[in-house]
Amino acid sequence: MPRKRRSWYPGAIYHLTCRGIRKWLLFFDEEDYLKYLWLMEKAREKYPYVLHAYCIMTNHVHLQLETINDPPWRIMQYVNSMYAAYFNKKYEFDGHVFDKRYGSELVDSVDYEVELSKYIHRNPLKAGMVNSLEEYPWSSYHTYGGLQASPYLHVQTERILGYFPEPRSANYLDYVHSSIIDLPENPLNSTLLLL
Repeated sequence: MPRKRRSWYPGAIYHLTCRGIRKWLLFFDEEDYLKYLWLMEKAREKYPYVLHAYCIMTNHVHLQLETINDPPWRIMQYVNSMYAAYFNKKYEFDGHVFDKRYGSELVDSVDYEVELSKYIHRNPLKAGMVNSLEEYPWSSYHTYGGLQASPYLHVQTERILGYFPEPRSANYLDYVHSSIIDLPENPLNSTLLLL
């Protein structure tokens, strides 16, 4: 049966997700996280895009990504195929690294766009991996807080911060730290967030 064609147009914003096959870990050490981030930057050179938020968990990835001239499948195919080759070589594995194809959900409203960034940044906290979001290095949370620019991956914060009054970063962080999220059901299996 053919796959359902995904909606795409230049300037579309997506919540992109991918996870390890059988919910296995994708990232075992710092080198793995850095490799994925480096591949995201390499993909940007080849298929320009704007990254609004990201969080790389141990067995899955969340990206809030705006396309420019290329559909998200090109970006994800490039990053995930290159990462899978790296992963299999490093860990002497064969076969698939990622489960199915990547998840893609069109962000169709400002409310969803803002709530999605919050959801992405809160992932490590919800999973019980950290006690505070400041402790988790593999997300764009620090960039939004003005705590530090991401040394690994360029994240454009102006769009989302632009929805908040001055002081924008402080108000955004207050919003992220509030526990209410009105997003629709998690696109990934909720058991994944506990890993």
